Amino acid sequence: MTHIRDNMSDYEKSSSAPSSLKEPELAKFSTLADTWWDSEGPFKPLHKMNPTKLAFLRSTLCRHFWPFKGLRFIDVGCGGGILSEPLARMGATVTGIDAVEKNIKIAHLHANLDPTTSTIEYCSTTAEKLVEEQRKFDAVIALEVIEHVADAAEFCKSLSALTAHEGATVLPKGTHQWSSFLTPEELTMILKRAGVDVKEMAGFVHNPLTGRWSLSDDISVNFIAYDTKEK
Repeated sequence: MTHIRDNMSDYEKSSSAPSSLKEPELAKFSTLADTWWDSEGPFKPLHKMNPTKLAFLRSTLCRHFWPFKGLRFIDVGCGGGILSEPLARMGATVTGIDAVEKNIKIAHLHANLDPTTSTIEYCSTTAEKLVEEQRKFDAVIALEVIEHVADAAEFCKSLSALTAHEGATVLPKGTHQWSSFLTPEELTMILKRAGVDVKEMAGFVHNPLTGRWSLSDDISVNFIAYDTKEK
């Protein structure tokens, strides 16, 4: 059975681990939680992009460490688990966290439909809280979070703190909200200040005729970054 933890009640009472998440974003995702696994629903774009993101993850992480068996991966902002489950099938020991408790419940229920994914540890908590708990992971993956946080720099510091020595982090940047858009150069600087070195970037391009996404050298709008922590 999938392990599930709920740390949010303790977290919310604690002022020592402030969350970088925006409250309106939490409310929005809570109302959509039941639709995570509907590939034609509100999260259809994420389902469409998932294979391309996974291709980038396989390519970069396999070069960093292979096999994945015994390695600890964390999916920060896991939602309903649409990325956590493929990561578990790759052989990693996966933890999925999300600040929205309803998302965690949906992820937990879906993961238990498959013995391979039922080993995922799902927690209703935040990256900041796990930093307080001194948790460490070989790969820290945050594919759908950075545009929804109030302070990208503080959030990246938390991701860095969760990353083990010589571990890896992966996070993208897109155009959900132009007001919070970061250029590749800005994100690289934020990560460097957090103690993380960007090793590789790739862009995402959408083909309107096929509806498919693919990796590209164009990182001007939608892109994903693979980074390592050496210290």
